[in-house]
Amino acid sequence: MVEIIPAILEQDFSEIEKKIHLVEVLVKWVQLDLADNTLVPNTTFLNPAPFALLKTPLNLEAHLMVKDPLRYVENFSKYGFKRFYAHVEGDFIDEYIEKCYNLGVEVGLAIDGPTPFEKLRPFLDNIDCVLVMAIDAGFSGRPFRDDTLSKIRQIREVDLTIPICVDGAMDDVNAKKVIDAGVTRINSNSYIFKSENVKMTIEKLMAINLEKGTF
Repeated sequence: MVEIIPAILEQDFSEIEKKIHLVEVLVKWVQLDLADNTLVPNTTFLNPAPFALLKTPLNLEAHLMVKDPLRYVENFSKYGFKRFYAHVEGDFIDEYIEKCYNLGVEVGLAIDGPTPFEKLRPFLDNIDCVLVMAIDAGFSGRPFRDDTLSKIRQIREVDLTIPICVDGAMDDVNAKKVIDAGVTRINSNSYIFKSENVKMTIEKLMAINLEKGTF
């Protein structure tokens, strides 16, 4: 089954909260993109404390586009985040994996669009899930990279069951391509939140699963 997970990249908590409430009756998970201008040239909202007062039925995951994921994992886990993706291009990957297991949260690794599969391969046996960037990480709205499909297939050849998420340029056309290649989760930001009708847009992505008989 392929799951649709809206992704939120914002600098203001009020915008994050508004977007979460827009989708909370439509999906089960939502992703917060975190960047601190160390791994990618962008800075987002980075304070976990306001999430303590957030009332939502959604499960929260964090995409850590940062050099040092250890700065964020424990603090965000305290405020309800249950799944993390740190970038394989960052630092302290082994320590990050161990920290997630010690905290009892799902541990994932993300791989940026230009990074070859071989950078990720050594860690696949020790993580719960993978996030493949279909663009160059850092900003939403960038163009889809066609080499994403071969990277997905390489991961799937090594592990038939690991959940694979794809993030970046995930409209209905590109989502179908990556689902056909073997992914199980779709993160979408601009396509969902810049649409005129968020509910209809999410349903359009879900319909791709229906066509394949997987949702």
